[in-house]
Amino acid sequence: MARRYWLLKSEPETFSIADLERAPGQTTFWDGVRNYQARNLLRDEIKVGDGVLFYHSSADPPAVAGTAEVVGAGAPDPTQFDARSSHRDPDSPPGDPRWFGVTIKLGRVFGRAIPLPELRAQPALKEMVLLRKGSRLSVQPVSAKEWETIVKLGGSGGKNGSAP
Repeated sequence: MARRYWLLKSEPETFSIADLERAPGQTTFWDGVRNYQARNLLRDEIKVGDGVLFYHSSADPPAVAGTAEVVGAGAPDPTQFDARSSHRDPDSPPGDPRWFGVTIKLGRVFGRAIPLPELRAQPALKEMVLLRKGSRLSVQPVSAKEWETIVKLGGSGGKNGSAP
């Protein structure tokens, strides 16, 4: 199966690409997603080896900050069972978990984040899910052409993670 690409949104004050860079092994479990459509992508579609665009949402301006790679397939999100977590879901039974996440590893922190207005100005990105009116989903598919365009915009600067 061919490698696929995704955009994962995170509010940088909650978890930024800098946090991923500092995480043990530059790896984290992508938790806290509480939308059924996004959950289905995390559980059923996203696979080990897929590429991730790390997007800072609720930033000024929102921007793609870098890349990551999926290193762990969809698995139950443990925060749904954690009474101390703001992501707890008391209606999710442990035997049939409702929420899932994937494990990602840092690929590269871009030398400069690619802001939303710049993404909108790229003809190659005109069909990108992120740029569609009303598109708010925190997990979105990205085409190979969109991936290549954004990685190229990210330039040769920045820092590589230890991802393969």
